[in-house]
Amino acid sequence: MLQLSLFIIGSAILVYISRASLHDPRSHGFYRFFAWEFILGLILLNVECWFCDLFAWHQIISWVLLVLSIIPLVLGIQLLREIGKPDATRNDAPMLGFEKTTALVTTGIYKYIRHPLYSSLLLLAWGVFFKAPSMPGILLALAATLCLAATAKAEEAENIHYFGAAYQTYIKRTKMFFPFLF
Repeated sequence: MLQLSLFIIGSAILVYISRASLHDPRSHGFYRFFAWEFILGLILLNVECWFCDLFAWHQIISWVLLVLSIIPLVLGIQLLREIGKPDATRNDAPMLGFEKTTALVTTGIYKYIRHPLYSSLLLLAWGVFFKAPSMPGILLALAATLCLAATAKAEEAENIHYFGAAYQTYIKRTKMFFPFLF
């Protein structure tokens, strides 16, 4: 009952944060909302096993992924704020404040991957899955992965619309989520 209550409260917060995006199914925030929901469900599914059997193979994988998820998050947000020159007046799609960049960021982590924040969420989702691998868990992690891929594709369409040919060139020389891989 507690987990259901926490899911409802967490979902209400996510709906509030995503309220503008939920009115626009073409926006990246629309798909990101569902990725967040699946990750929230995954966290609540596995919360009881967070610290169980700390040296089991799946716990070690989990902790590595969870720690790694912090790196693209911190680096990505820092570069968006410093180099991306966010401007609240940018109004081409429903976005969070730091996403309203007016300059294309292609340095630092963005030199290698286009979506470090979604990479962070992917690592988080799979890190949480490995806390207690299960069939419901893998379904939630796969659903989050698919939603994050859809989020990235929608955001790329928005960025091509805003940044034009510069973003199309950028796509050709970078990977989507993981350097040198994908």
